[in-house]
Amino acid sequence: MGRIWKRIFLLLSAMALIAVTVLLLIYFSPVPPSEEMESARKALSEAAANKADVYSRKLFNQAKVYYDSAMVNWQKQNKRFYYFRDFEKVISFANLSEEKAIEAESNSISSSSNLKSNLQQKIEALKNLVTELDLLFNNYPLTEETRSRISRGKMLLEEAEIAYQKGTYLQANRKLTDSEYLLTESFGSATENLKNYFESYSLWKKWVEMTVNESRRNNDYSIIIDKFSRKCYVYFGGRQKYEFDAELGKNWVGYKRVKGDMATPEGMYKITKKFDSRKTKYYKALLLNYPNEEDTARFRNEIEKGSLPPDAKIGGLIEIHGNGGKGIDWTEGCVALTDKEMDLIFKITKVGTPVTIVGSMTALDTIVNK
Repeated sequence: MGRIWKRIFLLLSAMALIAVTVLLLIYFSPVPPSEEMESARKALSEAAANKADVYSRKLFNQAKVYYDSAMVNWQKQNKRFYYFRDFEKVISFANLSEEKAIEAESNSISSSSNLKSNLQQKIEALKNLVTELDLLFNNYPLTEETRSRISRGKMLLEEAEIAYQKGTYLQANRKLTDSEYLLTESFGSATENLKNYFESYSLWKKWVEMTVNESRRNNDYSIIIDKFSRKCYVYFGGRQKYEFDAELGKNWVGYKRVKGDMATPEGMYKITKKFDSRKTKYYKALLLNYPNEEDTARFRNEIEKGSLPPDAKIGGLIEIHGNGGKGIDWTEGCVALTDKEMDLIFKITKVGTPVTIVGSMTALDTIVNK
């Protein structure tokens, strides 16, 4: 009987020892880094939600590399005997991943906010530039290439604004960069062309003063055509009496140089003939004495210099005529008014009435600063 109890005691003691050993093994065994890995995963997820993969790509990629390294080491340790597993590297990589992900998220939010603000300012600046382009050059005969670049720049600006509103700021920034290049380059070249054209302003101003003074001195009518503003002004006794919108030749900038260049001339002219509707295809017309002496001298000088071919023709038949009101420059060099306006101007003018055509009656600085 005593042996039995002794065996039972020994068995129970052995079982207790095993249980204690198991408990000690469990207590001192390495704890899986589940909590650290979950924290790193959440940090990565939040960083991605705030577009860190876009606005803080370097930090976000580092966070991903650390997380992947943690996973690889965890899998490696899981292949070892439970008690001999070492998760120190796993925890270290997981912590680094979480740290970089948080930093990437913060940097992304900051970068996105700054980029958003910068984009908004750039969009407004380019919109203002487009407004200025339209104001100065909407009816100015720019080259086809420049017109094309301006149109492309405007289109990219619209696309950039749409991307901005959708929150795709990097795409908006790329489009804005291209738009800015096209618009600013086009504005620069067009402005330089315009400045060169307005170098004749002092001469235009002199012509205008002479024409107005003649109207005052004779107490009679005089006409001034302002090409840049597309206006026809009628003076009587030195005072402006009427103002009409005018339509010009397609290539109206500068002097008329040669027949067929579609340019409206500049100079001081007079009406030489009046044609009613039976004698002109343009309802009514007032023929001007183009070319005058200055036009002829300039034309001959160009022939002599070789800037025009020897067989070039100076042209003629420049008129103020009807059939206007189209809203575009369409004539072959004449000045077009509406038929109603032609009825009035035909009635009050006569052969010999002065008609002065200038690039602008207003200085360029004044036009730009309006």
